[in-house]
Amino acid sequence: MLYIEAAARVAELRRLIEYHNDRYYNKDNPEISDFEYDMLLRELENLEEEFPELKTADSPTNRVGGNASVKFSEVVHKVPMMSLHDAFSHDELRDFDRKVREVVSNPTYVVEPKFDGLSVSCEYRNGTFYRGSTRGDGVSGEDITENLLTIRSLPKFIENAPEFLEVRGEVYMSFSTFERLCNEQLDNGEKVFKNPRNAAAGSLRQKDSSITAKRTLDIFIFNIQQVDGVEIKSHKQSLDYLTELGFPTAPFYNTFTDIECVIDEIERIGNLRGELEYGIDGAVIKVDNFEHRELIGTTAKYPKWAEAYKYPPEEKQTVLLDIELNVGRTGAITPVGVFTPVLVAGSTVSRATLNNEDYIREKDIRIGDTVIIRKAGEIIPEVVSVVSHAENSEPFRFPQVCPSCYNPIIREEGEAVYRCTNTDCPAQLMRHLIHFVSRDAMDIEGMGPAVLEQLVDSGLVKSPTDIYRLTAEDISSLERKGEKSAKNLMDAIEKSKSRELHRFIYALGIRHIGVKIAKVLCERFDSIDKIISATEDDFLSIEGFGQVMACTAAAYFAMPGTKTLIDEFKSLGLSMKGEEKNLSSSIFEGKTFVLTGTLPTFTRGEASSLIEQNGGKTSSSVSKKTSYVLAGEDAGSKLDKANKLGVTVISEADLLSMIDSGNLI
Repeated sequence: MLYIEAAARVAELRRLIEYHNDRYYNKDNPEISDFEYDMLLRELENLEEEFPELKTADSPTNRVGGNASVKFSEVVHKVPMMSLHDAFSHDELRDFDRKVREVVSNPTYVVEPKFDGLSVSCEYRNGTFYRGSTRGDGVSGEDITENLLTIRSLPKFIENAPEFLEVRGEVYMSFSTFERLCNEQLDNGEKVFKNPRNAAAGSLRQKDSSITAKRTLDIFIFNIQQVDGVEIKSHKQSLDYLTELGFPTAPFYNTFTDIECVIDEIERIGNLRGELEYGIDGAVIKVDNFEHRELIGTTAKYPKWAEAYKYPPEEKQTVLLDIELNVGRTGAITPVGVFTPVLVAGSTVSRATLNNEDYIREKDIRIGDTVIIRKAGEIIPEVVSVVSHAENSEPFRFPQVCPSCYNPIIREEGEAVYRCTNTDCPAQLMRHLIHFVSRDAMDIEGMGPAVLEQLVDSGLVKSPTDIYRLTAEDISSLERKGEKSAKNLMDAIEKSKSRELHRFIYALGIRHIGVKIAKVLCERFDSIDKIISATEDDFLSIEGFGQVMACTAAAYFAMPGTKTLIDEFKSLGLSMKGEEKNLSSSIFEGKTFVLTGTLPTFTRGEASSLIEQNGGKTSSSVSKKTSYVLAGEDAGSKLDKANKLGVTVISEADLLSMIDSGNLI
């Protein structure tokens, strides 16, 4: 390449990288994949190496891409939070090893997963967490202390702590949390996060920490930035020390002295991606000995003693057979692509959301197209691009009427979704009924989608209140429903009348009010009448309620139709009483349980309720403060960590035995 061509390309690459840095780090809304970004940065690095005179101090290759937001106060990092140099091939790892050995003979490496989240600093004084911040540009970041305090797995106090400790970690959103959040956003017609990393970053950088709290974030701590009063000589020693203090560290990290063993370990970690509950986009190799690190040194942006191996995203070609339109319980209409089934990242994909009209138009997605699909965050299928249009294909156009009830649909200003205008839309009714009887709501056992569909089709159920007007004769008249089935279902309906108030509130399907927020609401108001009488300011004063939730709740309960609906439920025998905390025993008082794997008879929710009924509490992560790990079949990394920390591991039978005998194990 000629110098003049190289100079033009370098200028273009810097402009593109700066633009995408801003989208990724500051706006939490990237437009390209991590792999595409990495390739732009690699191209710039190669050109600057070939033409050194084109490299400048302010090049993106010399610094981390984020900036401190004006929304938060600035925190200057005493120890810079550096980035890592990326490798994309085994030969690049061997080259890294060669350069290390030019300085240090016989190095030991630590290999650990590279978590896909948001890098943060957490500072402790005398064991108490007092400040947390984002990485920002590596030199200064944003003070997000209040938001980090909402992360349950992050210790707020550590015993036997040094006088001062600063640790670095990665905040992430688990796949199950991300999937639930996406489903809620789709159901409510909201913009859907692209992947768990963006969801975590967007949640952590909220000005309102109550929004962060309801997103259920987690954290892994992977480095000591500073420590006073404790001598740490190696990286593995630091990870072991962090684990002893109770920090959630990587579930696996191992040492190696041979680069080929390092490569084998990196491949092993890569093969685990489909089994993990969190996202990893690579593996990290670090020189273990801190004295060796000093000798090897750093560049302006990267430590020379570490390398990040990035796994390529798995993408597959398939054919878009159809575009279906699904109507959610709030009336939101979501286009869903139906594909020729293809294996992607460990599972067969045949359907994927196409988000909204704008998404389809921007990518020019048409029925019959050959497309490339992948899983965002290894879990949610998405269309990456169109390879080719089918012959005689036409651009997809949204209909003007609802596909379920054929009433007009509208797209309100500022929204990306269309909504059905008919509140009696059958599709909305079915979704609402399914939600109403679900486990976290009224929990009517035996009333699944198939039964509900029969009840709706027969005209027996036209609203949730009709469920409580059903008779045994009504149910036994349905196909494949005999006298015994009818009795069981009637018993389940009767049992649901005494469900806790928060379950009923959640069952109503109020936009933005999930089960946890419903619990918070009912902790504040102990009766449905007090909730109905509450004002927007009353709701806003509840911890965990943001402006949107308060406004939505106030508007819902102020509607005349809501009071009529509540009165109707009351007349049908629903209790509408606040929850009473009647413990079966206090045997587990002060004890914390972590659940993992599949239990023989209980669901995790049922086991958690049983623990809470007997005075205990549950947590999502294992630490030295964990009392018991309740492990079932296919228990994963939590079981490994429990064994590593010496936490008592119990079975479902052990749990029941402790409750029956009144004696702890």
